[in-house]
Amino acid sequence: MKITIICVGKIKEKFYRDAVAEYEKRLSRYCKLEIIEVQDEKTPDGAAAALETQIREKEAARILRYINQDAFVYSLEIDGKQPDSVGLAKEIDALALSGQSHIQFIIGGSLGLHESVSKAADRAISFSKMTFPHQLMRVILLEQIYRSYRIIMGEPYHK
Repeated sequence: MKITIICVGKIKEKFYRDAVAEYEKRLSRYCKLEIIEVQDEKTPDGAAAALETQIREKEAARILRYINQDAFVYSLEIDGKQPDSVGLAKEIDALALSGQSHIQFIIGGSLGLHESVSKAADRAISFSKMTFPHQLMRVILLEQIYRSYRIIMGEPYHK
């Protein structure tokens, strides 16, 4: 299985980069992982709604270039369905068993995703109603993908 994470922005903090590297290493046993970073747009404080929409549109154009039509696409959105860890593992396993060989996860920028990205996704998921920095969300997503594979393989993992 190939897993691609398409995300807006680069990770600047070393501790996040270290965590991402650790999960990349752990996941290498289970899948081929690719992380694609697209450029984020600077958002001025107090930006008008129209400017925020333009920023989301620009980021969406960059994201949409990387969506593979043969992949199953998850968008991470605050209003998406909230599977638990076992539920996500079952979905990933079911996709693999049905012959799906590529899953893509999309993490938006600080303003979230433009509706064009949401429409291109097969499923919107949320990890919480809370808002997280997109750099931290990348680490959380990687941990949950790793946990999913441990569950699928029947391997122990701390709860």
